[in-house]
Formats: sequence, C-alpha cells, structure tokens
Amino acid sequence: MQSKTQILAPAFTLFPSLKPPNKTLTFHQFTVLAITFLAYASFHASRKPPSIVKGVLGPKIQLNSSTIESNLTSLESNGTGWAPFNGPKGTHRLGELDLAFLSAYSIGMYFAGHVGDRIDLRLFLVFGMVGSGLLTIIFGLGYWFNVHLLGYFVSVQILCGLFQSIGWPCVVAVVGNWFGKAKRGLIMGIWTSHTSVGNIIGSVVASGVLEFGWGWSFVVPGVLVILAGVLVFLFLVVNPEDIGFETPGKEIEMDVEVNGLENLEKVESEEAGLLGEENLDSTAAIGFLEAWRLPGVAPFAFCLFFSKLVAYTFLYWLPFYISHTDVAGVHLSHKTAGILSTVFDIGGVFGGVLAGFISDMIEARAVTSIVFLLLSIPALVLYRVYGSVSMLLNNALMFLSGLLVNGPYALITTAVAADLGTQDLIKGNSRALATVSAIIDGTGSVGAAVGPLLAGYISTRGWNSVFLMLIVSIFLASLFLIRVAKSEIKGMLNDGKWLSNNATAQ
Repeated sequence: MQSKTQILAPAFTLFPSLKPPNKTLTFHQFTVLAITFLAYASFHASRKPPSIVKGVLGPKIQLNSSTIESNLTSLESNGTGWAPFNGPKGTHRLGELDLAFLSAYSIGMYFAGHVGDRIDLRLFLVFGMVGSGLLTIIFGLGYWFNVHLLGYFVSVQILCGLFQSIGWPCVVAVVGNWFGKAKRGLIMGIWTSHTSVGNIIGSVVASGVLEFGWGWSFVVPGVLVILAGVLVFLFLVVNPEDIGFETPGKEIEMDVEVNGLENLEKVESEEAGLLGEENLDSTAAIGFLEAWRLPGVAPFAFCLFFSKLVAYTFLYWLPFYISHTDVAGVHLSHKTAGILSTVFDIGGVFGGVLAGFISDMIEARAVTSIVFLLLSIPALVLYRVYGSVSMLLNNALMFLSGLLVNGPYALITTAVAADLGTQDLIKGNSRALATVSAIIDGTGSVGAAVGPLLAGYISTRGWNSVFLMLIVSIFLASLFLIRVAKSEIKGMLNDGKWLSNNATAQ
C-alpha cells in the first residue's frame, strides 16, 4: 500500500519563516500541541450544550414530593419545557437524544480511525470540525424555526456524532507523530485537559447565552468549532517529516516499557498468533482486526467502555442533577447549575495531569488507572450523601470526583492509546496510531452512549439508583485491568524499577 500524501498547511507557503531552520523542532512540537488542544477543546465545547439545556427542554421532576421550580429566565419561568421533551417521558427522550449522538459517534470512531490512517489527517480533521460545527448550529436553529419533531433532533445528533468521531483519532495520531515515549504520560496528561477545558468553555458559553433562548447555546459553540477548524487548516503540520524533521519515534528504540506488556505480549501473541508477519511495512496502515489483537488493546478498550460510561453520564446529566437537587436547602437555576458543573471538569484537568505524571514516574499505566478508579468509588458516595450539605462541600467533593473519574479516562485515551499504537510488536508502525486510538476510544464511546441513556431512565427512580449504576461501572472497569496491572507489577519487581525509583526519590 502506498503511503498517503500530506499537503503542507497554507501558512507555511504564506509565511516561509515558519519553516526550519528558522523554527526549531521544539517550537513546532509546542505549536502542534496548542493547535490540537484547541481543536479538540472546541469539539467538546460543542458537545456540552445538550446537558446545559436539558433542564429547559425537559419536564420538571418530583423531589421529596414537591415540584422543583425554576426561577431565572423567562423561558424557564413558564415551566412548559420544549416539546417533544416536556411530556411524562421527557427524560427518557433526552436520554435517547444522547444515545443518538453517542451511538453514531462510537460507530463512526471505528471508521474514522481506519480512514484517518490512509488520508491527509489535517484535511480530514478540518472536515470533521466544520461539519460538526454546522450541525450544532442546525440543532439550535430548531428554536427559531419552532421545530418540535423528535426525528429532526435525533437526525441532527446522529449526523453530528459521525462528524465528531473524526476528531479524536486525528489529534491523537498527530500528537503521537510528534512525540516519542519519553514523558508521554505527563505531556499527554497536560494535553488531554483539552477535554475538560472544552467542557468548561462549553458550559460557560452555553449557560451565558441561555437566557436569550436555548438556540443560542448551540449556535455560539458551533461557530467556535468552525473558527477553530480554519486555524487547523492554516497551521497544523501532521508529521515532522513534512517540514524536514526526523520523526521522534525513529530516534529511539520503540521498547514496550509501559503498561507492563513485556510479559503480557508473550502470552497474548501465542494465544492470538499476532499479526502473522515478522516485518510489517512501517508505512502500511494496520488492519482493524490486527489492531484489536495487539497486546493490551482489548483490556484497555473494555476498561474505557465503563470509564467513559461514568464520565459521559456526568458530562450530560450533571447540570440537570445539580438543578434538581437541594444544595444547602436552595434549588439552583439551570444557568447557575451549568456554570457550577464546571467544577467537575476543573477536577478533571488536574486528574489527567496527575494520572499522567504518576504513570510516568512508576511506569505503570494500568496500576495508576486502577488506583484512580477504586478511589473514585468512595468519592462518588461522599458526593451523593454530603454534596447537599453546603456549597463549599458540594464543590470540594465534585472537584475530587472529577479528578478521580477523569484521571484514568484521560490517561487511557491518550498516553495508553499512543503507547499501544507504537509498540515494538508492530515495528514502530506510524500508521497504526489512528486505528488503535479509534478502537480504544470507539469502544469507550459505546459506554458513553449507554451511560446517559441509562441515566435518563434510571433517574426517574431516584438519583441513588443512578449513582449505584456509576459505582458498579467503575468496579467493572477496574476488573478489566487486573491482568495487565499484575504483569506491570511483576515486570517492575523483576527489573527492580520500583526499588530504583524509590532510591532516587529518597
């Protein structure tokens, strides 16, 4: 198979001074991180409006035998919601709307990774950003055109999910091209905060314009995605070789030193007869089934299924939960609840960085993920039980929950995916990154689709049932990594890595 042709970004033709040797490799690495950070943050900002407007579109629910009254905007004050989401089955339909987007997203993710390994990643990413921005705007136009057809909103969300699925495999593949394994966990831990930053921006923007009509909560984030797409088109460089630099992966030996896969590889390669060929063409795109059989891909993918189920349930339902739950005896407005929910995402920023730093330090991605997952269980219990006591306690526990829930989610979707997509078993194949990333995040996105849907149905029985579902999901997520974690621990004990790390720390 011929290698794909990358078209140089227009900015390098307009501004020749951006080319080497005028600018260093470090400058271009930083630029790539900044552009891809902004790109994916804008994707996530455009996903946030559905959660912000849920309280406006949907029906009022009963809590402690009394109806929750909203009190800020004129749209909220009439309490009628927006058909077809304001009836007795309104919360179910809101959950189904999330399912439409996330199901299309998860299915599209598998195809997007496969396509992304074969065409120009920059143009493919721009295509996804412009398409998702336009569809987000079209959803919001339903407000001004007075659309009340469920099929309209579901169809737009399905198409938007397909376009959004293009983003993640592209940005992970680009960043993986520019960075080797050294400090990858920390670098990607900082970089992956784009998810939480995007959620924060989306929450603030969507909540800020909500009082002018819920349509604006979609139109403004949609425009932001398109503007970010223009920046990507002008400046993003997919591969260092495109402007004359050596790919970092070629400068170091691609050892599988992370995820404890040294021992696991031997077992799984014997069981699966992995990849069949000894020498893979480093420019040939890896097959979908071959990528699934790579050591570590399946366990991390299924772990992410449950981790992302939890993270996206919070993403889509946390503002709704806050606005329908007492906090120090006060019911918050939908606007205030939307802004307050950003505390969870702020915790997620620190969680991603902390998980990446710790996993680099102990060289154990699975162990780090399991510890975060298990600690998040008591954090969620405390948030549910004591979050209503005071605003301070609510914020503190929400921050802690965000840190622990998003830590492993961020780690797996970035550093782990990049590690598995460049392991030595595929001889540093640079074209496996998008496929592996798509498999892992695509499987996780199936869980992301299931979580909000279940929350829409289960919430009618009470929020304790929703939190129980989240806790069970976290426990199941940790179970999938036990084998990999045991291999990591065994490998580090045999190599004396922990002893040397502790000696260095002392």
